[in-house]
Amino acid sequence: MNIRTTLLATAAAVLLAGCGAATPAAEPAPAASASASAEAAPAQPLTITDPWVKAAEDGMTAAFGTLVNHTDSPITVVGATSPLSSKIELHEVVESGDKTVMQQKQGGFVVPARGSHELAPGGDHIMLMDVQEEVKPGAEIPFTLIVEGGPDLEFTAVGKDFAGAEEDYHADMEH
Repeated sequence: MNIRTTLLATAAAVLLAGCGAATPAAEPAPAASASASAEAAPAQPLTITDPWVKAAEDGMTAAFGTLVNHTDSPITVVGATSPLSSKIELHEVVESGDKTVMQQKQGGFVVPARGSHELAPGGDHIMLMDVQEEVKPGAEIPFTLIVEGGPDLEFTAVGKDFAGAEEDYHADMEH
């Protein structure tokens, strides 16, 4: 038992010495991590996280994600383009009587200063109409969001299977 205790103590001392030896070498790391943080800061005032498009054979589909504003002022997205569709609208989902319907969002999507704006099924989203090409799961779809006052945001959204958010579209409700 005495030998075992000695071996455990020796092993612990070696591990601690190894940790202690790594500490002086790691001291310059704060300067390196500060520059890594600066490099990680987004160059764009507006970014999007987890962008995706609902898989669809043709007709209509929608794109989602979370818009993130890295500035001290609100940013307004006023439109979108994609080679997938010649007709794209910014939509919201609202209650109309006893139904949930989607319609064009007046004024676009406003992303608050240093905040975010979620684009999600059943809520605000980018609506692609007259889609002539199938969107398969895993497909990579390029988009450009048109930002009031620019710069515009280019990103790629990934096709995903999704069932749900089958709201009616009411073009007559457009403002």
